[in-house]
Amino acid sequence: MAEQHNRAMGEHMTEFIVHDDPVGRAQSNYIAHANLAPFGLDGQMEQLWLTPLNDGTFSLACIPFRTYGLALGDQVLLSADDQVSEVVGLSWHRVLRILLMPSQDPERLAEATSRIKHEIEAAGLLSEWSGDRHVAVDVPPQVNPSQLFDVVEREVAEAGAFWEWADAMPFSTQH
Repeated sequence: MAEQHNRAMGEHMTEFIVHDDPVGRAQSNYIAHANLAPFGLDGQMEQLWLTPLNDGTFSLACIPFRTYGLALGDQVLLSADDQVSEVVGLSWHRVLRILLMPSQDPERLAEATSRIKHEIEAAGLLSEWSGDRHVAVDVPPQVNPSQLFDVVEREVAEAGAFWEWADAMPFSTQH
């Protein structure tokens, strides 16, 4: 009811992209947000899990689904309203994001998901899933995920999947 009222009043609702099972979950995690508007996703914020460091910075403890220019282990500063405001140290990890297209054949989608999960595990990589079609994969420095790329390219060719590197754009807080 309140949501309908807010829409009727012309207020803009914010959609939060959350991490249900962050790879770096710990007792001392801190949750902040990244505004996705600078990346063309107006009205969306990504919830990011962070580990506080002793110098007032935080280390990213999740693999970003939609925020560009951030990766697992990067060090960031927060604004007064708990938004990531600046990257101050790079981990040199990369994030490979894969989006599988919806399928009229649920078995085909399940098989594709299974192949991708198998290759992620075989390569010893960490990943986080948002639903059953969107995965963010942590690729540490010096790791070549060529077998995973082969599976992803098959999905692109056969089912129109999409993939991208999260460092295709730098992190930004500006529109």
